[in-house]
Amino acid sequence: MIQIKIDNNIVKVKPGTTILQACQQLGIEIPIFCYHEKLSIAGNCRMCLVEVKDNPKPVASCSIPVIDGMEIKTSSTMVRKARNGVMEFLLINHPLDCPICDQGGECDLQDIAMSYGRDKSRFNYNKRAVKEKNFGPLIKTVMTRCIHCTRCIRFATEIAGVPELGAIGMGENMEVVTYLDKSVTSEVSGNMIDICPVGALTSKPFSLTWRPWELNKTESIDVLDAVGSNIRVDSNNNEVMRVLPINNEEINEEWISDKTRFAYDGLKYNRLDVPFVKKNGLYKKTSWDNAFNLIKKEVLKTSGNKMSAIIGNQTDCESIILLKDLFTFFGCDNFLCSQNNSMYKSLPRFAYCFNTTIAGIDDSDLCLLVGTNPRTEASMVNTRIRKRYLEGNYEIFSIGPKMDLNYDCKHLGNNPQILEKIYNEKHFLSKKIRKSKKPIIILGDNIFNRKDAEAILGLVYRMCIKFPIIQKQKNDIIWNGYNILHHAASRVGALDLNFISSKPDFNLDKIYSLSKKKELDLVYLLGADEIETKKLENSFVIYQGHHGGYGSKNADIILPGSAFTEKNATFINLEGRLQQTFKSCNPPGEAKEDWKIIVALGKRFNTKFNYFSVEDVKNRLRKVNPIVFSSVNTIIKNKFLKFGKKRNISNLPFDLPITNFYLNDVISKSSKIMKKCSDEINNKNL
Repeated sequence: MIQIKIDNNIVKVKPGTTILQACQQLGIEIPIFCYHEKLSIAGNCRMCLVEVKDNPKPVASCSIPVIDGMEIKTSSTMVRKARNGVMEFLLINHPLDCPICDQGGECDLQDIAMSYGRDKSRFNYNKRAVKEKNFGPLIKTVMTRCIHCTRCIRFATEIAGVPELGAIGMGENMEVVTYLDKSVTSEVSGNMIDICPVGALTSKPFSLTWRPWELNKTESIDVLDAVGSNIRVDSNNNEVMRVLPINNEEINEEWISDKTRFAYDGLKYNRLDVPFVKKNGLYKKTSWDNAFNLIKKEVLKTSGNKMSAIIGNQTDCESIILLKDLFTFFGCDNFLCSQNNSMYKSLPRFAYCFNTTIAGIDDSDLCLLVGTNPRTEASMVNTRIRKRYLEGNYEIFSIGPKMDLNYDCKHLGNNPQILEKIYNEKHFLSKKIRKSKKPIIILGDNIFNRKDAEAILGLVYRMCIKFPIIQKQKNDIIWNGYNILHHAASRVGALDLNFISSKPDFNLDKIYSLSKKKELDLVYLLGADEIETKKLENSFVIYQGHHGGYGSKNADIILPGSAFTEKNATFINLEGRLQQTFKSCNPPGEAKEDWKIIVALGKRFNTKFNYFSVEDVKNRLRKVNPIVFSSVNTIIKNKFLKFGKKRNISNLPFDLPITNFYLNDVISKSSKIMKKCSDEINNKNL
């Protein structure tokens, strides 16, 4: 440790610590513009100047490492005068448009100018003006406000891995531009808005709508993928106006994907707000009582073995357990937690979780991707892999379709039998995995959709034992490198609640087949928006969800539910971590929270659904699975139990579940913003 003195306070810090970081440890606030803890050091704004003993000039604290015995002053006359001078130069060309700037109220320049700015300008010449740039449909640019901190350039190059921004010119003529004046194509580009310290880059969809202090702020999580990124939902007049990230180093750090940030306008379009019933091929509005009576009539016509319940990708755990309890009461065991032919039968929790954890990627030293594209399926996982890659000594390999992941990834082919060669040590990767200290293997959720899924899982299980993917010390697992990358927010929670059929080979094709044979009388779709309801024309279809036109097509009864921003609900992310959404808006019209709909329906059948609040339903979750549902935001160490079977693996290539990052769920498909992104940006095959 190095001992230094800051403002007469003695502090010990680690070697390599910068003066700025040492000051932050003491709680001393240093004004900064260009410095950002997640980016490389630029040292070009000069706002963080401090005085160092025996140094004739103030120094930039963000770029100077401390040395033993260094004495630093952060509030001396020299420092104050230097910072005042820097601020005056920054404001020379800055426009006085705070009243019309979207950054107002959240602007670092405003805040720091209050401490170091002058009340009047001494600059009597014309200010420079910079032509606006086209960054695409998400980012609005007013480049006259740019102070050349280069945060956006460094973010694009380092974090996003898309070096499409750069600077041209020198001095006051410097301009930040995109190469060839094209749109920014990164799927995490919206984070540039957050890190821009001024109003040069702002949200184009949010532009000139509301001031930050006029918005109601609700901390929640995102459910458009399975990561569970921590977010803040800002709303006004019962409408979501914007979504911002919340810093959580264990999950999304301080970033979110563009879909998480900008798909919110899909929450107001194409919504279901009243119950509908189909009569003579046309949908007519009806009352809740009439809808429930019709459902009861259809249920009493048939038996439990001729019913089925399917959930969608954004279904919360409260609704899942209540739907399961209701259909179990009917004598039904035909449950599906996916909207394809995936089967998760007889899997221990270890086999379907991201066991390394997202933060654990930082500790790994080799990565093997199997049948997955983390850039589209879980952008924050891909960002974390890139972060580890940039630290060096990290090799990444993939088996599956070729893809651009924004980091060097050695493609081994798209043949699952390559895994057998690796296991039998007939592949060069075998030695690399054996020599690595903390390797990880990430399997895409789509492998469960294959007929040879159990064979692949069985082989990976044996690889975990043979290679140091799973490392034990006595009975404790000290390194767990086995991971499943889900893309559906509801998947892990549904598996934790055992929302699967006990029947062998029961999948979506089986449901279609039973309906075609007229052996399936009733199908309940809970947020299942990707089902081909035309194939269920011989069954009575009930759709409960928040958007129309997808799963609601051809349904006989439509029950309007609530989106994730309109309810207090529980989700389990891909790591197996329990998280909660919090209500920021009310559902539109007569729509209700999903658990309330199922409880009301259950009471029509004299079931013991004595649930009066969402907390009562949470107690039911704790009773069903106390280990998982008793602790919020906690990682559970799963036991390493045998999974999969020893069978032959097909040479059928892997396919990927997401073909269009911007339009792959019911909310983003309803979003005009995401449609623009897909049209303008998706030509680069994100």
